[in-house]
Amino acid sequence: MSDGVAYLQTTTAIRERCQNVLAATRASKSRWFTVNDAALAGAADKVADVTRQRYPTLNIPYHSRWRHFEPGGLDRRALLDTALGDVSPAEKARAHIDLAVVSVLLDAGAGAAWRYVEASNGQTFTRSEGLGIASFHAFMQGTFSSDPSQPLRADANGLKALNAERLAPVFQVAADNPLVGLAGRTSLMQSLGAALASQRQWFGSGMRPGSLFDALTDYGSRNSIRADEVLAALLRGLGSIWPSGHQLGGVALGDCWQHPLAGGTGATTGWIPIHKLSQWMTYSLLEPFEWAGVQLTDLDALTGLAEYRNGGLLVDSGVLIAAPELLSQGYAPSDEPIIEWRALTVALLDELAPLVRAALGPSATNLPLACVLEGGTWATGRALATSLRGGEPPIRIVSDGTVF
Repeated sequence: MSDGVAYLQTTTAIRERCQNVLAATRASKSRWFTVNDAALAGAADKVADVTRQRYPTLNIPYHSRWRHFEPGGLDRRALLDTALGDVSPAEKARAHIDLAVVSVLLDAGAGAAWRYVEASNGQTFTRSEGLGIASFHAFMQGTFSSDPSQPLRADANGLKALNAERLAPVFQVAADNPLVGLAGRTSLMQSLGAALASQRQWFGSGMRPGSLFDALTDYGSRNSIRADEVLAALLRGLGSIWPSGHQLGGVALGDCWQHPLAGGTGATTGWIPIHKLSQWMTYSLLEPFEWAGVQLTDLDALTGLAEYRNGGLLVDSGVLIAAPELLSQGYAPSDEPIIEWRALTVALLDELAPLVRAALGPSATNLPLACVLEGGTWATGRALATSLRGGEPPIRIVSDGTVF
């Protein structure tokens, strides 16, 4: 792997390039956004207020896919653990990782019209929670396993065999219940299967995401790992699944885009790595490792997540002032204004987090970025979008189900 590719797979690169875009925007070099620094304190106060409402004791968990398995008063993790039976902590971790990886990759924007009704209780869920609960039940039914005798897993052959016709019922897709990006999600599952089969150093002979537990703990000999080690493993093991097609030196770059304000030198000039889904996946794997007794360190090496709830918070609270044309038409994730919006989101979340901590009291050690996001920025962005537009983001994204 070239030095340039290795650099673009680091959170250092994400921060440096996103901060370049922020600095250029503050210098009035952007055609799409203006930064209103005076609004940052007000945005932090909004986030602090929402955080106190959601977590009055400030005992805040990580921003993680596991939160989306919790709505409706049902302990779905306990359901999975009961179904797994008397297995080792390592095997339980493998199953938890299998579920989290698959569910994260299915967690792109669902669209405002989609709903999921949970059969066991008749409760209706939408958006990320609905997608999470739907994918949970699919996992419990063995949808992602190729072995009927071991349904509670995801493996290469099971994922490669998926198609839209099999995935649609999982999400209760119908003419009156459309899901945005079903084809993109299906393709991502198939690509995940291919990556699991080809990257045996990470995913083992079982060709399942859960084998990352063995690879990163040296088969149980390590009980402490850095959060960015998890991200690096995901970027290297799953780099081929991302559909952007961007490459450097023949290596797939994934969620990495060119932008005129990105800066840099050499072969990486102009590239902005964001790796949103990979980092969302990393945040979602922290707990499975910890539940198995492995300590995760350096959590704040990870960045904020560049998606439309966090980005929407910044627009709706007045921190980012968008050019009028951005509010009147749709854009693809590959379009320059969306790349810029995402980069600004990452950089400004790093500035917002200390202000939120100051308003709430805990230190960075006790309230890492993963908890600020959960408390936090994502929920505040959703609340503002709901009050202002019925839940839609301020800038409309034409999604294929693979980035957002």
